[in-house]
Amino acid sequence: MNSIAKAIKISDSVYWVGAVDWTVRDFHGYQTGRGTTYNAYLIMADKITLVDTVKDQFKDELLSRISSVVDPGKIDYIISNHSEMDHSGCLPEMIGIINPEKVFASAAGQKTLESHFRIGSKITPVKNGEDLSLGNMNISFIETKMLHWPDSMFSYLKEEQILFSQDAFGMHLAVDKLFDDQNNWEIIEEEAEKYFANILMPYSNLILKLLESVQAMHLPIKIVATDHGPLWRSNIGKIMALYKQWSEHKPVSRAIIVYDTMWNSTAVMAKAIGEGLVESGVEYKILPMSVSHRSDVATELLKSSAIIAGSPTLNNNIFPTMADVLTYIKGLRLSNMIGASFGSYGWSGEAVAQVNDYLKSMNVEIVGDPVKIKYVPTEADLKACFEMGKLVGTTLKAKIKQ
Repeated sequence: MNSIAKAIKISDSVYWVGAVDWTVRDFHGYQTGRGTTYNAYLIMADKITLVDTVKDQFKDELLSRISSVVDPGKIDYIISNHSEMDHSGCLPEMIGIINPEKVFASAAGQKTLESHFRIGSKITPVKNGEDLSLGNMNISFIETKMLHWPDSMFSYLKEEQILFSQDAFGMHLAVDKLFDDQNNWEIIEEEAEKYFANILMPYSNLILKLLESVQAMHLPIKIVATDHGPLWRSNIGKIMALYKQWSEHKPVSRAIIVYDTMWNSTAVMAKAIGEGLVESGVEYKILPMSVSHRSDVATELLKSSAIIAGSPTLNNNIFPTMADVLTYIKGLRLSNMIGASFGSYGWSGEAVAQVNDYLKSMNVEIVGDPVKIKYVPTEADLKACFEMGKLVGTTLKAKIKQ
């Protein structure tokens, strides 16, 4: 076992004992350009407790950090707040090494851990609002179902006022400085926004309810200890306000144009649509899928209220990169979005209708008719594209005023 990695003390009785992954660049199709962390925590109470574990290949780093504080065999309890394998991957091995008195998870977590590892019989399920005595300290459990798995829950350490929030409020960002105020705020906000867009956006309504319920509990919170990225201590109110803003996704004067092209015709159309948006007074960003990643499109959608999607036709179908990104963002369950479709073709031209159907299936409010042109656009075609952009822009402006 590597004995170099040490625990980091985050409060009088709690240590961070997680792992830093500087190399990961893809997480379920979401581009993680700055790596990530797998956070785990050691509570040095009368009943020594480990909160979450790490991805299986980082087990030795976890053990090294724990061992810098206490013999792992002296740990009494393990809490699994979230059974996704980047947090439970080495849980079976850790149970074997530690031999804890009890392992706690939500009822859904017990079932998931049984499906993953066949260890459900070793798990003690806990209920929403249930308290666990650690002797001189107490933990309360808060169910957060579908944020973002059915098993997800928070654990709140009352005496230290620490909320162990599993994946909520986290981000994929590898750091050597553990707290939010020790890192660059612009990077933290950017990665938190990207994480929300790609992981949590589908559950926006549930997040709003959770924020309301946590506020109603009047829990004093000194630290939000996430499962990924830096911990929050100075900007707790700010990140919770951002989660509320992102979850509400109110209309804003911004659109994105997402497209790919074969011989540049669809690209020329995209630029003309952008000029129409400018004419209407709406900010926009063009994302050519030949050089853009689906997870960046999701992030841009979070701060936009219109999507205009374009594709050439290839073998009677939508272009592959457009099928990829539209399939991906369909799963993110966009809200309060308007949109339109466009594209060029050579002889059959099915793609534009397919793009339009994708947008409809996402509950995007379609504005106007699709613009579909054959081969290279004429001046009249580009005028139609310009008018499309202008119509989307004016429609969005009217929606904002409502």
